[in-house]
Amino acid sequence: MRNSTPSRRQSRRLMGVTLALIASLTAGCASSIDATSAINSDPPEKMYAQADALMTSGKFEAAAAKFEELDRSHPYSPEARRAMVLSAYAYFKAGKYPEAIASAERYTVMHPGTKDAPFAHHIIGSSYFDDIKTANRDQGATRKALEQFKLLKSRYPDSTYAENADNRIRICEDTLAAQEMEVGRYYLKRKNYIGAINRFKVVVSDYQTTNHVEEALARLTESYMALGVKEEAQTAAAVLGYNFPQSKWYKDSYALLQSDGLAPREDSGSWISKAWKIMPSVSFGGNSG
Repeated sequence: MRNSTPSRRQSRRLMGVTLALIASLTAGCASSIDATSAINSDPPEKMYAQADALMTSGKFEAAAAKFEELDRSHPYSPEARRAMVLSAYAYFKAGKYPEAIASAERYTVMHPGTKDAPFAHHIIGSSYFDDIKTANRDQGATRKALEQFKLLKSRYPDSTYAENADNRIRICEDTLAAQEMEVGRYYLKRKNYIGAINRFKVVVSDYQTTNHVEEALARLTESYMALGVKEEAQTAAAVLGYNFPQSKWYKDSYALLQSDGLAPREDSGSWISKAWKIMPSVSFGGNSG
C-alpha cells in the first residue's frame, strides 16, 4: 500500500511556499505603512505657508522638500500646482540645477499653457544658463539654455520672462560662436582649411548678430585664399566690408586680396551671400578707405 504521508522533499517545498507568502504579505503591509507615513495630514494651506516661510528665510532646499511634500500629500488641492513650480524655483535658488530642471519640466508637461508655465520655462533656462562653461569646454548647457529662452519667447511672447530672455539669448549665442571660433582658429593654425571653414561657416550662418562674425568673415577670406577658392574669399570680404567698413578685420582681408591682385566682390551664388541677411547686389573695389 502506497504511503500517503508527505515526503521530506514535499514538506520542505510546502514550508518554502508558506514562508514566501508570509514575506510577501509582510512586505505589502510595510509598503502600505511607508506610503501612509509619506502622506502629511496637515492642511495644504498650512504646508504651503510653512514652505513659503522657509523660502523667505533662505532655507531653499528645505522649502523645496516641503513644496514637494505638499504636492505629494494633496495632489488635487489648489495649492499643489503652485507648489510644484515653486519647488523647482527653490531648487534653483539652492543651486540644485538638475533637481530644478526636473521639477520645472514636470510642471510644463502636466500644466502647459497655465499662467506659471512661462515661469517654469524660465527656471529651466536659467538653470542651464547658470551652468554655462567657458568657450573651451562642452556647451551642452548653453545650447539647452538657448533652446528654452527661444521657446519662452515664441510660446509666451507677452510674458515678463520672455522680455528678459533677449539678453540671455545674446549671451548664449555669443558663447556658442566663441567656441566655434576657437576650434576654427585651431584648425586654421594647423592648415586644416576645410575644418576651419566649417567652423567659421557656423558663425556666419547662425550667429550673425554676435561680435565674432567680423573675425569669422575675415578668417573665411584667409581660408579660402589658402585653398585657392578666390571667388568665395572675395565674397566673404565683400560682406565684411559692406557691413563693417571700419573693421580692422576688413582692412586685413582687403590687404590679403590686394596682395593677389584681387578686390572684394560678391558672388551671388555663394553660400555666404545666401546666408547673410543683408547683402548688397554690388561689386566692391578701390581702396578700403
